[in-house]
Amino acid sequence: MKNLRFILGGICLAVLLACSCASGGIDAATAILGGSSKAPVFLYGKAVSETEIEFEFSHDVSVTSLSFSPEIMVDDVENGSTVRVTFSGGPGPGERLSADILAVDEKGNTINVLITLRTRNSRIPRLLINELRTDYSSPSRGEFIELLTQEAGNMGALRVFVASNNRSPLLYEFPSIEVAKGEYITLHLRTLDAGTRDELGNNLAESGGSQSSPTGRDLWIPGSTKLLRRTDAVYLLDQDDNVVDGVLLSENADPWWNRDYFAEAAELLFRAGVWQCAEGKIAGPADAIRTSGTTATRTINRDETLADRTGGATGWYITATSGASPGKPNDPRRHN
Repeated sequence: MKNLRFILGGICLAVLLACSCASGGIDAATAILGGSSKAPVFLYGKAVSETEIEFEFSHDVSVTSLSFSPEIMVDDVENGSTVRVTFSGGPGPGERLSADILAVDEKGNTINVLITLRTRNSRIPRLLINELRTDYSSPSRGEFIELLTQEAGNMGALRVFVASNNRSPLLYEFPSIEVAKGEYITLHLRTLDAGTRDELGNNLAESGGSQSSPTGRDLWIPGSTKLLRRTDAVYLLDQDDNVVDGVLLSENADPWWNRDYFAEAAELLFRAGVWQCAEGKIAGPADAIRTSGTTATRTINRDETLADRTGGATGWYITATSGASPGKPNDPRRHN
C-alpha cells in the first residue's frame, strides 16, 4: 500500500485529548470521533525497527488515513489493536517524525491521532560521560556535559537526563548526528555568546562562542537557566530506556540522599550496573564523586588513562585551577 489516504465526511469532533509519553519522547494529540463511550483509545506509538513503526490502541482498529512528515513511502499497514506500518524509505536513524492517523473500529467509532516520535536508531555508539562543569562564572565559563565516544555510530534519539531538574529531568535529545570513534561531544548547558551554533555535520570548527572547541563537537541548549548542580545525577538513556552511562555527584558525604529523585537515580544506575558503592549496593552521597572542590575552572574529569572506566567514583578527579578541557582529552596530571 503505497499511499493510504481516504476522506471521511459527516463526522463531528466530540472530544480532544492531549497526552505525552516521556520515555519515548512522544507527543500525541488524539481526537475521538463518533460519540461512543467505547471508542478506541490511543496508547502509544514507537519505532520498533529501521523500517517499522507500531501504534498501539485499546482495541482493534482499521486505518483509513495515514500520512507522515517528512514524507515516507509506506509499503504496508497491518491493522488490529497494534497497527504496524512498514516502510522502505524515509528519514535517517533517530530523526524526528510526525504522523497523522485516522482509524475506525468495527462499530464505526473513529479516532484521529497526531503524534511526533523518533525513527529507530540501532547505531547509538558506546560512549562515556567524560567531563562536567557544575559551576558558572561567565559566558566563557558555563556549565557543560562532555561525552567521549567509544565507537562510531549515530547519536539520534539518545537522551540526556539531569535529576536535579526533577520537574523536567529530560535535558536534551540528540538529533541524528554521525560521530566517529574517539570524538569529544560537549553539550553546553547555556547559550550566552553570539555566533554559537550546533555542529551537526563533519565541520567541528563551525561553532563560534568563547566556549567552543575547534576539535570537538559543540552542541548548545538555549537560554541561561542553571541545569546542573554540584549534587546531582546525570544519565543517558537510549530509545528503550536502557542506561548508556551515568554519574553521581555530591557536594558532601552524607549517608543518605536528601531528595527522593537523587535516590531514584542512584537506584537506576545501580540496576543498570553503571554505579554502585564498594559493598556492591546502591550508592549514597558518600559513594558519588565529591564535588566540594569544583569551581568554574576546576571541572570533574574522568581519568581517560584507566582501562576500566566504569563502576563508580574511582577514576574521577577534580582538575587543578584552569584545568577544564571541554572538547579535548583530559589530563590526569592536572589533578587537584
